[in-house]
Amino acid sequence: MHTISLAEAVKLKSILTKKVYELEEELRRVAYTTIEKGDSIPTPVRTVSAVEAELQEVRKDARTLDRLMYKANSENTVSFKNETVPLVEAIEWATQLRAEARLCKEMGASPKEEIQYGYAESTTVYKVALFEPEDYRQKAIQLEREAHKLSNLINAKNYTVTIAFNDEKYF
Repeated sequence: MHTISLAEAVKLKSILTKKVYELEEELRRVAYTTIEKGDSIPTPVRTVSAVEAELQEVRKDARTLDRLMYKANSENTVSFKNETVPLVEAIEWATQLRAEARLCKEMGASPKEEIQYGYAESTTVYKVALFEPEDYRQKAIQLEREAHKLSNLINAKNYTVTIAFNDEKYF
């Protein structure tokens, strides 16, 4: 059986998703024709059943690839911050680190104190940060570094892990 790296599988998954979309569009095109009354129906280059058969084959390949990727992502690990975690958890962790970094970046960009207009006519109202924006700016930088480091570990692992899948129909 032919094997591909997990990194190649990630790319192939994207290709299969696009292929399903394209075949669905083709199916919509070949499923109907417009003719004048009395004219014979033209023979399409590809029939509805031919497109449906190819679509089912690509969908089955996508399901198989998903299963193999999920299995590989569950069985293989990376070491990060003194923890050994399955790839599936590491992927989620990297996503969470990026989300936390975005939030910290937003908080880090806020002023410590700013006047709020339109709240009161005779009183000056301030919005005051109950945290140090600079601390959050620094935390965002650190979180982004951690996310990049974890992503690099995941990517490196993706090139060493192989799965049994024949990709010759798509590459």
